[in-house]
Amino acid sequence: MAGTQNHDYHLVNPDPWPIIGAFSALALFGGAVMWFHANPYGVPVMIAGFVMVLVTMWQWWRNTIDEAHQGYHTPVVQLHLRYGMILFIASEVMFFLAWFWAFYSSALFPSAVDAVGGVWPPKGVEVLDPFGFPLLNTLILLCSGTTVTWAHHSLIHGDRQGLKLGLLLTILLGLTFTGVQAYEYIHAPFAFKGSIYGSTFFMATGFHGFHVIVGTIFLIVCLARANKGHFTPRQHFGFEAAAWYWHFVDVVWLFLFTSIYVWGGWGAPTAG
Repeated sequence: MAGTQNHDYHLVNPDPWPIIGAFSALALFGGAVMWFHANPYGVPVMIAGFVMVLVTMWQWWRNTIDEAHQGYHTPVVQLHLRYGMILFIASEVMFFLAWFWAFYSSALFPSAVDAVGGVWPPKGVEVLDPFGFPLLNTLILLCSGTTVTWAHHSLIHGDRQGLKLGLLLTILLGLTFTGVQAYEYIHAPFAFKGSIYGSTFFMATGFHGFHVIVGTIFLIVCLARANKGHFTPRQHFGFEAAAWYWHFVDVVWLFLFTSIYVWGGWGAPTAG
């Protein structure tokens, strides 16, 4: 137990979930490759791997929460958990850097082939009006950043009702953003295939949309934990990590909105 240690570090007990998670991920992606190659066992293997990945996540993170309540998460351990979250977000930044690089490379140096015509957006492509649904989603995410910050400050000052209400509002705003983006995708005047504009647009904004969904689930888990009284003003890394992730999602969207919707579609005819 933490009380018997003469150091501030957490030396974890033997746990089966890392090896189970590794083989589950292998089954998930191996099954996907088999499915892509029309192997009849691909889909069952992929589904089994996906289910086991979810089970591993549930069990492993539950163990981490239990360790926090048992006193293993000393101030030094909490600091290292924060470093880990910072490095994780930095790795996500690199993902988005790749999508921005692809978009800017295509926009600044458009191909001269007939499908593109040496212009950006490519000739014949209608774009979305950036000051319609994209601007609405920008305002939604900015508001959600405000509500999650309110929840954080409420937690620090011991206001549990403010914490729960702030989390609930943030979750509702995240779900609203996803719904608006889904509607936008359904009515987009261009497709993923057939245009470099559509490919770069959907990869960048779709990857961000996936992060919004993940962040919303993250916040839902935090709300459930808040209702159980897991967070205290002195120990609430789980919530803090979710708030950092959500702010990261907000900032990336501001770059997406200004770069892809506004600058990237400037001068092109808009749909509708």
